[in-house]
Amino acid sequence: MTTIIYISSFLVLLGVLVTIHEFGHFIVARMCKVHVQRFSVGMGPVFYKKLDKHGTEFALSAVPLGGYVSMITNKLIEAEPESVKDLTEEQLKNTFDSKPKWQRASIMFAGPLANFILAICIFTALVNSSNARVVSMVDPQEFPVILDVSNKDQNIPSKSAFRVNDKILSINNKQIRGETDFSLELMTYAGYSGDMNFSVIRASEGDPIVISLAVDDFLSSKESQKNPIGHLAKYLEADIGFRNNPIIGEVFDQSAAYKAELKPGDLVLEIAGEDINFAEDIGSAVMPNPNTTLEFKIERNGEILYKVINIGSQDNVGVLGVSFRESRNFFEALSIGMYNTYNLSIKTLQLIGKMISGNMGTENLSGPIGIAQMAGNTAQAGIEPFIYLMGLLSISLAVLNLLPIPVLDGGQLTLLGVEAVRGKPLPEKAENIIYTGGAVLVIMLMIFAVFNDVARFF
Repeated sequence: MTTIIYISSFLVLLGVLVTIHEFGHFIVARMCKVHVQRFSVGMGPVFYKKLDKHGTEFALSAVPLGGYVSMITNKLIEAEPESVKDLTEEQLKNTFDSKPKWQRASIMFAGPLANFILAICIFTALVNSSNARVVSMVDPQEFPVILDVSNKDQNIPSKSAFRVNDKILSINNKQIRGETDFSLELMTYAGYSGDMNFSVIRASEGDPIVISLAVDDFLSSKESQKNPIGHLAKYLEADIGFRNNPIIGEVFDQSAAYKAELKPGDLVLEIAGEDINFAEDIGSAVMPNPNTTLEFKIERNGEILYKVINIGSQDNVGVLGVSFRESRNFFEALSIGMYNTYNLSIKTLQLIGKMISGNMGTENLSGPIGIAQMAGNTAQAGIEPFIYLMGLLSISLAVLNLLPIPVLDGGQLTLLGVEAVRGKPLPEKAENIIYTGGAVLVIMLMIFAVFNDVARFF
């Protein structure tokens, strides 16, 4: 049963990502009036097909791995005249090669663009998701916190410049948005030597302070790259966890908080005279006190308020009736979705650069087996983690396809750029050599990725 889940999850994941990618090529080709012979979901022999009014064959193929869009080209007409004998004169005229360079470039770019748009849609939808674990990946309220240091006695100097309850806001002015973002940001420093400047909020300080950490060949080992946050913790001589700001995101109807007129955006400073540093502290203060009156110190729009709240009860546990996630409107959610897509795209490029430079082990590269394993694991965890993985892989597919490697979209865009500079295409022989080299490189990368997948089992 588990094997079936892994295989089916992988096929769904791959099918959606590739279909969206190829649909991007297809729809822009159609807009540019390029005749598309076939839009296939899957590879190999066709077991179902249907023609539309434009003469495009929509097909389902036997091997559910990938898909493709076949556009009419001058080379195809010359090389395989039998395959185009049933086409009309108008269709034969509308070849890919005959279109202006900007239209051909648009068609090539449309595939990766479709994957970026899919990622934006996914991350936008997940912003107001009910799944806390997924939300933590995209919600800026979550941040890394120093839970413990090697020396808790503040009167005795410690090697660590960090203190318990320090909130890490950014690294070298790059804002941290949750655990996944923190881990990926650290990975971009693989092989780095120099200063890492952490912007930190400390309870005793009014404004953020900067703590500089000198590192030498950071994240240089395979083990450290498996757990970048744990590796940083060793440097800091501290334990790192993740907490949420004690800022109320939503107030539930008819709850204790509702009756006390708490509002979204309220910052909880104290409960019953005890300092509140994190949202988790509120639960610790409220849950042991059902049907009890507690005084809350609140900051609202820069004003300090005091609220006496009659704590509710559920199964003899104190209940306040708030959520610490912000409920956002569509445009706010869209902006977060776009930011996350942009942020993860940049990080993906940086990580690829780290692999090329040798600062990051190529064992981090996953092939179909590794992706199938991730797909199966997230599918069993729930629909939202699975969808989140789809967003991540959609970005990876888009970025990888934009690399200037022949046979990939980025390689074809590069050749179009060369054609624009030269004023004419490269000689056919040179193009064939380039495409053959690109195909060999892609095949070698796929074989290497599969080897990595297999090696993880031993």
